[in-house]
Amino acid sequence: MISGKIEAALNRQIDLEGFSSMYYLCMASWCEVKGYNGIAQFLYNHSDEERMHMLKLFRYINDRGGHAIVPGLESPPKDFQSIQEIFEIVHSHEVKVSNEINALVELCMQEKDYTTHNFLQWYVTEQIEEESLARNILDKLKLIGEDKGGMYLFDRDLGTMAAPGAGSAHGKK
Repeated sequence: MISGKIEAALNRQIDLEGFSSMYYLCMASWCEVKGYNGIAQFLYNHSDEERMHMLKLFRYINDRGGHAIVPGLESPPKDFQSIQEIFEIVHSHEVKVSNEINALVELCMQEKDYTTHNFLQWYVTEQIEEESLARNILDKLKLIGEDKGGMYLFDRDLGTMAAPGAGSAHGKK
């Protein structure tokens, strides 16, 4: 049985994962409207992945005798200045999510909830990959600079990347 303290903390994480999904969805829509269809597809996939993270928490809480709560999500920003800004936001947001996951792990240790601690290890690993992917994308954008041909290729390449998911932010199973 899950404790009320852990249940509440996991429900806060559900809220963050749901917000992440909507945030990436807003970014994807902005990119698509601006003609960056490959980047939009990448962000749509990323939005789906964040929703999967949320659902995984839902099922865990309910399986452990708790009650997962559907969050009332605030609306994320919908306008952005550039692709560079979007991926800077993605990176900083993933760092925030990592910090929240680490705080959950710490709480589990304090509460001696080793089952939830074990469950969260998947998220710890996932966040390492998410941060690395965002950093790599930012590095590529720095290399491209203002080169429109480079941005065209970047958009195309990002659109053909395997959907992030089940085992990794890089699409590996």
